Amino acid sequence: MRILNSLKTSHVCTIIALTLLLTSCASKREVVYFQNAKDFETIVNTDTFAPRFKINDIVSINVSTFNLDAVKPFNLIKNAGSENGRVEELDYLIDNEGNIDYPVLGKIKLLGLTVEEAKLLFKEKLNDYLSDPIINIRILNFRVTILGEVGKPGTYAVSGERSSILEAIGLAGDLTIKGRRDNVMVIRDFNGTKTYTRIDLTTKEAFNSPVYFLTQNDVVYIEPNKSAISASSFDTRVSVAISIASILITSTVILLTRR
Repeated sequence: MRILNSLKTSHVCTIIALTLLLTSCASKREVVYFQNAKDFETIVNTDTFAPRFKINDIVSINVSTFNLDAVKPFNLIKNAGSENGRVEELDYLIDNEGNIDYPVLGKIKLLGLTVEEAKLLFKEKLNDYLSDPIINIRILNFRVTILGEVGKPGTYAVSGERSSILEAIGLAGDLTIKGRRDNVMVIRDFNGTKTYTRIDLTTKEAFNSPVYFLTQNDVVYIEPNKSAISASSFDTRVSVAISIASILITSTVILLTRR
């Protein structure tokens, strides 16, 4: 019986050893961000990135001056008769030609402009109607989608005018230990044309990537690393190993009981 128990223990150890061999762990080189950044190193931010309006963007535009009556025709109201007294201004959809239909001014082409450029355009067009108008413009549909090896995949709304890829990944709960940090893909659509750009988050050069700052409706995909790929076939391999070990144990027990 001691021999039998010893053989069983030996085979269990064999299964454990096989399990360890069949799986692999992610190395430090695969999971650490900005590995070549030195202590107290200074990086001057010279970025001037600003998102540009795209087709199907939803835009909020508010015009104000000291003369409240003068700006009323330029700020259309929806739900003006709501019971709670809340006033909501009308939003504008950029059509397939890149225009919005704005009260009094008519069609205005916003496609390809930044928010600041759009403000200057509105001020120029409103000079004939208002004195020193103040223009506030926001992109209301600024959201990004994070897929793959992150804590919480999904689509996330961005409250500001831009978001870095790090901020977006933070919203999604960071990359998992099985996410590949050196080959993150950003899929960007601009009026029907898609671009695919990869960024390496393991180096400080990521800050200079053209996709470090995201635009509205960007998709960020985190592909699995070698550890995740190995784990995907882990169950099958372990099942085979256990089956082989079980046959060996059963055969050994039969041989011992016949003696």
